[in-house]
Amino acid sequence: MKRIFGLLSFSALVLFSTSCKDKAADKVNTENVEVAANRDVAQRKVAKMAFEKMEHDFGTIEQGTPQETTFKFTNTGDAPLIITNAKASCGCTVPEWPKDKPIAPGDTGELLVKFNGSGQNQVTKTITVTANTEKGQELLRIKAFVNPKGTAAAGPVKS
Repeated sequence: MKRIFGLLSFSALVLFSTSCKDKAADKVNTENVEVAANRDVAQRKVAKMAFEKMEHDFGTIEQGTPQETTFKFTNTGDAPLIITNAKASCGCTVPEWPKDKPIAPGDTGELLVKFNGSGQNQVTKTITVTANTEKGQELLRIKAFVNPKGTAAAGPVKS
């Protein structure tokens, strides 16, 4: 019984291995190979964000005084840059970015960050920018020394 099973297994193995080798090269469609090669080249292209600054210091401000700054960036990659989200570490900081607008390679863009001046003493907030870059996320930072109301110069500051 074992001999019969072994003989049948061997026969099946020989049949399958020889039938799969029949004219395999003839079955390859050269147009599909070209399409796949072009697709692979396109997938290697990636967007890259190069910021002029990664951190902004508002200096000493009075508590409750609105502040804002702009983070300028360039797409130094070889694919269109798409920012899908920008999220601050707390609700007192609000980022605004070019939504639904791809940034072409070599083009520039801006991310506006508004801070409402809350907190006390040294305050640091982070903004996480999510985009189709190799890293997937970029981290920006704002900071300020916040004095209680009445101890610093008042008025909105834009830098």
